[in-house]
Amino acid sequence: MLIKNEFEVAEPVEKVWQFFQDIPQVATCLPGTELTEDLGDDKYKGRVAVRMGPVRLQFAGTADITERDEAARRIVVNAAGAEEKGRGQASMVVTATLVRAGRGTRVDVTQDLQLAGAAAQYGRGMISDVTAVLMRDFSASLKDRIERIDRGESPDQIKAPASPASGFTLGLRAALMALTRVFRRFFVPYHAAS
Repeated sequence: MLIKNEFEVAEPVEKVWQFFQDIPQVATCLPGTELTEDLGDDKYKGRVAVRMGPVRLQFAGTADITERDEAARRIVVNAAGAEEKGRGQASMVVTATLVRAGRGTRVDVTQDLQLAGAAAQYGRGMISDVTAVLMRDFSASLKDRIERIDRGESPDQIKAPASPASGFTLGLRAALMALTRVFRRFFVPYHAAS
């Protein structure tokens, strides 16, 4: 399943690219993500926990930075893991490309996600909505961290605990996105025809 998102950061592309070079710092920006071991050569072990309603999925696996293109400001990460209770697997190729946008930076993120087991029971729309919510949270955290580092705080001072992406809040926000889509499909054509 291919999922695309984008967000903007009000910082120069060079500064955002520099931040993206510190993978442990970037990982702390994504809710529910925790790197547990640096394996060297741009490979990491970690965990990702997401709660969707009553279901809590926690994956343990590895992430491997397979490409860093300085000229194109692109980084590619291959990640794969198994759900810790044996209820499925996930693999993903994430490509983040940084593009100058006025005085700031636009970050284009493409995720090629493959799910098997319990996580695969959720529909494409729900998974896309949850991913969009996580990207919003990621972008807000990334912006905050860059600003705090600019003010002189060290990464250790702003390190956040890796709590799972909240089920109720995450599910509610994703449901609101789905309802907004339905509302637009139903009411926009109806009013346009009037």
